[in-house]
Amino acid sequence: MYPGATCALHHQNPWELLVATILSAQCTDKRVNEVTPGLFAKYPTPQDFASVRPEVLANDIRSTGFFNNKAKSLVGAARKIISDFGGEVPKTMEEMLSIPGAARKTANVVLGTAYGIASGVVVDTHVQRITLRLDLTRHTDPKKIEQDLMKVIPKDKWILFSHQIILHGRARCVARKPKCAECLISPVCYAADKTI
Repeated sequence: MYPGATCALHHQNPWELLVATILSAQCTDKRVNEVTPGLFAKYPTPQDFASVRPEVLANDIRSTGFFNNKAKSLVGAARKIISDFGGEVPKTMEEMLSIPGAARKTANVVLGTAYGIASGVVVDTHVQRITLRLDLTRHTDPKKIEQDLMKVIPKDKWILFSHQIILHGRARCVARKPKCAECLISPVCYAADKTI
């Protein structure tokens, strides 16, 4: 259904994707994509983010919600990348997890989308909801969901799978009113609240 699915966050390089992914927590990709052009024009490099005071940056990202914590994470991430990784976003899960604001979801987004490295499966709210509906997991904890998905989805599909499920969650399997009658995977969906 979604063969060309890709990351919805607009970015030009791994650093911009990392920033956008940190901003996307508890925020829509649409909102992040509205904020980042001005943000990257004002702070084009990790060095620019590293030198700004978090309270100043917070005002630039206010509309994404949780702006004080996100600002601290972004400044901390920039400083960590400069001090420990020579200004380049690292390419391993272990290194990514050492960056402020980067948990597994963020690390998987950046590693998969920016570098083509399948280190795991991105589990956002769409993936969490839809994989439960499809009986691919019985867990609600993102780490356990990711472990389940890594067992049943071939590794060469991990990156694309997440993008496809996220698109499906926006287009058909919407949280409040799924469009089951229009869904091509309805025959393999086991959700109790199917709308047919």
